Order: sequence, then structure tokens, then C-alpha cells
Amino acid sequence: MEISRPNQELSAAEQQELERLKTIIERATADGVITRAERDQISAAMRADGKVTVAELELVRTLLRAKVEQGGLTLDYT
Repeated sequence: MEISRPNQELSAAEQQELERLKTIIERATADGVITRAERDQISAAMRADGKVTVAELELVRTLLRAKVEQGGLTLDYT
């Protein structure tokens, strides 16, 4: 999997993909629990175009990882 590190601003298409990913993450975290299926959906959305951008990784870190570490989000992969 390629990790894209562009030195330029995001294109309109990339911004749209980032907004779509943000929406998916917000819906998945709304109940305070991330299931395996939701994790897989987020992962698939990130990889949909064949590359993972730094912006996508930062978004996941901001919206998911920080909440998990602060106890505001539980991972349920059962």
C-alpha cells in the first residue's frame, strides 16, 4: 500500500474523500464503540483509491485514536 505524502494542498477530489472518511468515522463513533465491521469500513474507505494519505492518517488519529486513549471510545472486535 502506498502512503502518499504530497507537498501541496489537497485537491478537490482528495478533500471530498477526506470528508467522506470523516463522515464514516463520525457515524462509527457516535455510540462510543468501534466494532470490527466499522474498523474494516474505515480501513476500506482509506484504501479505496489505492493509497493512504497523511491527511487520512491524521484524521484517523484525531478522531479515533485520541478518543480511545482518553477513554471516550471503546474498541469491540469480538
